[in-house]
Amino acid sequence: MKIKDGYILRDVAGVSFAVPVGSESVGNNKMITVNETGKFMWKILEKDVTREELLNKMLSEYDVDADVLNKDIDEFLNILRGDNLLEE
Repeated sequence: MKIKDGYILRDVAGVSFAVPVGSESVGNNKMITVNETGKFMWKILEKDVTREELLNKMLSEYDVDADVLNKDIDEFLNILRGDNLLEE
């Protein structure tokens, strides 16, 4: 899975936003705000990775329980899916 082409992450005044660019921006003015954890996941998802690879990279970066992290990953992926930002 990976972030769909036509979307980028931009920092504005210390806040990270996922924004559409190019043809994806036509008629689409929706921006998604992401926190630092979401930004880290977004960067990983810019390349095609499996969910397991995403989890392992997150576990190597953050000192958090795997069950908690799995829940957070699922929530983030569901947001991306809901906004049609994820290729699977």
